[in-house]
Amino acid sequence: MPTIGWFEILIVVAIAIVVLGPKDFPIMLKKVGSWIGSTKRYVNNLQNEVSNIDLEENEIKKEKRNNKDEQ
Repeated sequence: MPTIGWFEILIVVAIAIVVLGPKDFPIMLKKVGSWIGSTKRYVNNLQNEVSNIDLEENEIKKEKRNNKDEQ
């Protein structure tokens, strides 16, 4: 799997500055940062929900085993 180095990132940033212009580049960076932040929050919430579902399933299985042992 190819990796992205600092030189490649520098080239992408230079091209973005030329295409967008130095005036709009910081605005674009803020928007991209906002999108990344909201995506990370969404993924984090999704992981928490899956973990909660897994914990609930484990508790249900334990209760079933306990009820089965009591009978």
